[in-house]
Amino acid sequence: MRKSSFVIGLAIAIGLACSSSALAQRETVLKQIDVPHNYYYREMYLPQLTTGPSALAWSPDGTELVYSMQGSLWRQVIDTGTAIQLTAGPGYDYQPDWSPDGRHIAFVRYLDDAVELHTLDLDSGEITALTSEGAVNLEPRWSPDGAKVAFVSTRDTGRFHVYVGDVVEDTLNASQLVEERQSDIPRYYYSSYDHELSPSWSPDGKEVLYISNPEIPYGSGAIWRRAIDGASEPQLVRMEETSWRARPDWSPDGKRIAYASYLGRQWHQLWVTTPEGRAEPFPLTYGDFDISSPRWSPNGKQVAFVANESGNTEIRIQDMVGGKSTLLDITAREYMNPVANLRLDIVDQAGEPVAARVAIVASDGRSYAPDEALMHADDGFDRNRSEFEAQYFHLDKDATLTLPAGLANITVWRGLEYKIERIAINLSNEEENALTIRLQKLNLPDNWDNWVNGDVHVHMNYGGTYRNTPERLAGQASAEDLDVVFNLIVNKEQRVPDIRYFSAEPDAASNDDVLILHAQEFHTSFWGHMGLIGLKSHLLVPDYSSYPGTAAASIYPDNATISRLAHEQGAAVGYVHPFEPPAPDPATATSLTNAFPVDVALGLVDYYEVVGFANPRTSAEVWYGLMNCGMQVTAAGGTDAMANYASLRGPVGINRTYVNVPGISADPSERQDQWLDGLKDGRTIATNGPLIGLTVNGRGPGEQVTLDEGSHEISFDGFLRSIVPIDHLELVMNGEVVRTFDLDDSGTTADLSGTVRFDQSGWLLLRAWNNGAHPLIFDLYPYATTTPVFVSIGNKEPRSPKDAEYFIAWIERIRESVTAHSDFNNDGERAAILANLDLARQRFEACK
Repeated sequence: MRKSSFVIGLAIAIGLACSSSALAQRETVLKQIDVPHNYYYREMYLPQLTTGPSALAWSPDGTELVYSMQGSLWRQVIDTGTAIQLTAGPGYDYQPDWSPDGRHIAFVRYLDDAVELHTLDLDSGEITALTSEGAVNLEPRWSPDGAKVAFVSTRDTGRFHVYVGDVVEDTLNASQLVEERQSDIPRYYYSSYDHELSPSWSPDGKEVLYISNPEIPYGSGAIWRRAIDGASEPQLVRMEETSWRARPDWSPDGKRIAYASYLGRQWHQLWVTTPEGRAEPFPLTYGDFDISSPRWSPNGKQVAFVANESGNTEIRIQDMVGGKSTLLDITAREYMNPVANLRLDIVDQAGEPVAARVAIVASDGRSYAPDEALMHADDGFDRNRSEFEAQYFHLDKDATLTLPAGLANITVWRGLEYKIERIAINLSNEEENALTIRLQKLNLPDNWDNWVNGDVHVHMNYGGTYRNTPERLAGQASAEDLDVVFNLIVNKEQRVPDIRYFSAEPDAASNDDVLILHAQEFHTSFWGHMGLIGLKSHLLVPDYSSYPGTAAASIYPDNATISRLAHEQGAAVGYVHPFEPPAPDPATATSLTNAFPVDVALGLVDYYEVVGFANPRTSAEVWYGLMNCGMQVTAAGGTDAMANYASLRGPVGINRTYVNVPGISADPSERQDQWLDGLKDGRTIATNGPLIGLTVNGRGPGEQVTLDEGSHEISFDGFLRSIVPIDHLELVMNGEVVRTFDLDDSGTTADLSGTVRFDQSGWLLLRAWNNGAHPLIFDLYPYATTTPVFVSIGNKEPRSPKDAEYFIAWIERIRESVTAHSDFNNDGERAAILANLDLARQRFEACK
């Protein structure tokens, strides 16, 4: 067989020279959904593109399964290994349900920025749309007689509600099962409006089972049942905290309900209860991995479900008696259309294999990955540039994958120090296809090797589609050319998925190139979230405070108390994903309780995610004001990447911190200490794309230039290198832009030098940013900043009465909330917090 081979060594045209001002329309995926914290429901509830199987349904005779895989529907006879493709776009198809007469499959299709219900005629292959309102429609379930469909839709309110409708001549006439209501109880992670999710029919077709959260503060709700004729009020079946994935399924005999639960555990497993609402549930499965989407077999003797024990998704079928669990093995695939195999190799300039991030869009306009790869999706995109969000996978040097024949577009990233490569290749289904992509490094300064980059904010497992491990996380980091990863262990509702991994030492999965370090996020939305990295003894428990309606309703311990405990263990403490525009205004804010300025004034904050899951320019505005009052806080970059998500804020390292570490050690423990010492000292650059550097009178970020009393002309030198064009490169002095610099014609390179005059103590930093988003940087917009070089004149502290008054007003707004809070366990808790506020105010008074 003839073999075609290509070697690519140069970046091809990718629009890098265009101005990013035209790229400012990045918006969230499925923006019509009006529910807070979209990164949770998008991953845990909405269907996602995975290379492994996802939602499934049994054939009426119990001999086959239909499931979604790689964005298409497939059917498979259970005792064979052959998967037969049923759909191939356009768009992505999910959540199939087989009609009782065996003739149709109901499913949802993600296309044209909406998710619509469709039916597939298995005899003719004809697909018919049942909805077309541009809403998000999910989880269709046929009634036992096949005359009705229950489903979830955002059609009327933008919120998730169960609808039930008749299907007549391919037309669906549906109405809402439960009238929308608003709960009185405060909810942070969920809408104040109740939702209904995951319908399942009773065997007689008279009732629907679903998840709902009336007056429930945490979790996605309890299990309820209601008659479809509305003759009775909803009946509670099981009160339990859930997290979007319970998906209860009513057994064919009507006596049992299977659902996914993490009751008393860190992972979803399969449980069974009864529909009367009296019996305690019992577990059917056990393990440190997730199980979801259970479906009873038609005879009630087995349950099929999706598991992620292998890391990726897979379908298992378990006997109800005896517990035998069988993998639905997929050994062959029958495709609807001609396909091609592609061998893909990634090498560096020397021709050595390297890991990388890869996105492939095939001739059908859909994204593809190797069968064993974990597919990930960006959390937003520009509708003017693309029909869908970017989908990508991490490639360990080479792989072979199958995708439709024809033109495929491939994009390859490897961190921020390599040029992005893009190539179009025409794939033949009649010959072997091989492609080698050679990555080119940016032309960085000679001393750049001293800069070691890390992501201070990653969650290895956080309730996502996949099961991540330290070894897999190290592989993700390697593909992103990331040297250090801090896995912040944290709760997701009641569970803490990664708690068993905590260690004060680097994880055993660390290697010569990547350090995996387990740390903690203190998770209180009242005071603001904090990263605690470098803990030398133990995790701090509880991991949160201020959870209304729980035994942790007190706002004590405050962040100052937690910071002191972390410092006792030698940890670095940072405020993470800080502020969205506009910056907090004490005069107009409805509520202002974030304690960042308090803890900085108390000397308890070591770093600050200027570049993170927030708006960098807004976050920097607050940071500048604190430094104008003489308070030095290190700039950091942390992604808040949920690294086991299929649709994530990420990937790992999209926001990162470069630390200047001359003479980095080969010993993992020593490398950890060196990196943390550099972070605490402020020798950092925070970025999501541009690489920048600054020296002032020969001093670098975090260092101090000390001068005698008087006016001084101070020299500076700097540079910029970037993988995408940059709009603005600016020198910032005491919060004001004092110089702007031109870049080369590509917008990716600059070298700069000059002088500025200082008459009093202050600071100087370099920053780079764009007006809007760039499609190859998965963030709001490209942004980078150095930590300042500090200038001390006459050994005097900087003063800024205006900034001091701003933060004093901020503290007084916090005081109002603390005074009004009624859920303290004792008077001493309130007194301790107020004492911290008093000390912080004194520090700002001295800045006037």
